[in-house]
Amino acid sequence: MKPMNPEEPEEPRGPADPAVRADSADSEGSSAEYADGGPVLVGVGVGPGDPELVTVKGVNALRGADTVVVPVMERGGTGRAEATVLHYVDASKVVRVVFALNERSDRARREAAWDAAGGRVAELLRGGGTVAFATIGDPNVYSTFGYLAQTVAAALPELDVRTVPGVTAMQDLAARSGAVLTEGTEPLTLVPVTAGLGVLREALAGPGTVVAYKFGRQAAQVADALRESGRTEGAVWGSALGLPGESITPAAEPAAEPGAGPWPVSAALPYLSTLIAPARRDSRGGKL
Repeated sequence: MKPMNPEEPEEPRGPADPAVRADSADSEGSSAEYADGGPVLVGVGVGPGDPELVTVKGVNALRGADTVVVPVMERGGTGRAEATVLHYVDASKVVRVVFALNERSDRARREAAWDAAGGRVAELLRGGGTVAFATIGDPNVYSTFGYLAQTVAAALPELDVRTVPGVTAMQDLAARSGAVLTEGTEPLTLVPVTAGLGVLREALAGPGTVVAYKFGRQAAQVADALRESGRTEGAVWGSALGLPGESITPAAEPAAEPGAGPWPVSAALPYLSTLIAPARRDSRGGKL
């Protein structure tokens, strides 16, 4: 099945199981927690895409906010964060704000998008109240939320900025694939491939587990770096985790085309794909 584009429109799959949802009393408590009179901006991590991975605290923050802001691309439909949010709050409470998501080459366009998004959120907060910004994964790990918070705080010095942690893609992929992220004294290195393949190769040459984010169109080069470092054994690729089109594949699995090299050299991957290359382990508890 073809991996899903992370910003490809998708229909919400209906309310999450009531057993994993916070009740209304909890939601009211969350609203009271943030109601201190001044403007409050809360970055809420909503996980990689599976609505059941949103924490109870995250659900309460979304429901307790006056407005929930979700980032969208200029031509985008319902993105991953918005689709997750709509499992827990009514669409009438959601405000879509355009961001230059994944924009790295045109700094002026990126800065203008940040300014416009920050201005829109500042408008929502000028009279006080609480705005929750929903971000996939965790708001403190490679999230747009940090840039938004800086921009809004410059416009509203009295702003109270808070965050609610979320499940990250590497945690979800580890759980779904059975890959153990760290043991004993092993280091864990998280690399955005947008920083350059040299950074990834340096990490793969080290002793610990390496997690790579944001490689999409560079999948072939990432696969080459993995193979050249001798780290394909136990490594796993994943995309669209917990969503239709989910793809989880061992890195050592050959490509569909003979001679094409290890997967996913011959495949197109979405930008938000994840790679886990576990540390080399010779025995149980060997790194204690």
